[in-house]
Amino acid sequence: MLERFDPRNWPVSTEALIETLIALGIAVVAAWLLHWVLFAILRRVVARSESQIDDVVLNAVRRPLRLAMVALAISIAAENEALVGRGWDMLAGFLVPAVLGWVAFATVKGLAKGYAVQMAGVDDLVAHRGRMTRIAILSRTVRVAIVIITVSLVMLNIPGVRDVGTTMLASAGLAALAVGAAAQPALKSLIAGLQMAITQPLRIGDLVKVDGQAGRVEEIRMSFVTVRTWDERVLVVPTSRFLDQSFENWSRVSEKLTGPVFLHLDPDTEVEPIREEFERFVKAHPLWDGRNLALLMTEAYPESIELRLSMSADTIGDLWTLRCAVREHMLAWLRKNQPGALIRHRLEVDAANQRAREANA
Repeated sequence: MLERFDPRNWPVSTEALIETLIALGIAVVAAWLLHWVLFAILRRVVARSESQIDDVVLNAVRRPLRLAMVALAISIAAENEALVGRGWDMLAGFLVPAVLGWVAFATVKGLAKGYAVQMAGVDDLVAHRGRMTRIAILSRTVRVAIVIITVSLVMLNIPGVRDVGTTMLASAGLAALAVGAAAQPALKSLIAGLQMAITQPLRIGDLVKVDGQAGRVEEIRMSFVTVRTWDERVLVVPTSRFLDQSFENWSRVSEKLTGPVFLHLDPDTEVEPIREEFERFVKAHPLWDGRNLALLMTEAYPESIELRLSMSADTIGDLWTLRCAVREHMLAWLRKNQPGALIRHRLEVDAANQRAREANA
């Protein structure tokens, strides 16, 4: 075997170079074959399991583990080959942390995706949204931590960066103040994201109303939450906004809600026929869930009265459709059966002019 590589001994002989390339080729091929055999066995073992998590995790770590096994094979070859050993010693400080970080990142991502697939068939939608929110936030937090640690380990192998770190440690007090001040928004977002995952004031898929806008929560990140409105606009709201200020969550416990329709009518209106028609229409409607149904006079003014027609449905979307149908039907029924109940504010100019002329005559 060759002695440890020394630049003074360069150039090396052709035979030594060919021997090194053959050793590297054998190591890489052996690593690939071992990886193929190992995963063939693991796939058979996983196929016998009823859980879907291990299938997703196995697919997620297949590629990073292949690179890790190749790196391990080259490391073994470097112990016996001088040309490989010198180059590998310089590269390993960067490649090993990167490969290990990739494996850890893929494992966490695979676990999160596996749990999501495992819970896809859960009947309890509220519990499902809660678990999905917790998995999304925690897995994203762990992955961010893995990336930061991996990049830090890689950069520590750069001499200039290591010297900068040593200098900063010498003035640790000033550095701590500077880093603390600069990292305050990031730490606040991190704490807010973890708090969101634990307390869950809202979850992915919840229907919320924030800043006067209602929509579905599509994504929850450390620093912001995306809410898609009915007209397909996306609201980007800071995560801390949901912890520091109040907002409406219309599906916190379940999708079942009771919603109103308000009618403003003339004080001479007969209410009982309206109540009978309202109850008849809603009871025959397929979207009504049979829970709540009531018509109440909630306000009475000299010029008008206010009727609140409340009804319930299984989902928020069904309730919205039912309310629109009730509003349209009741106005049509009133125009046909009680036209005098509809309030009219009209300026009769011709009649007023005629009365004025008669008074002056």
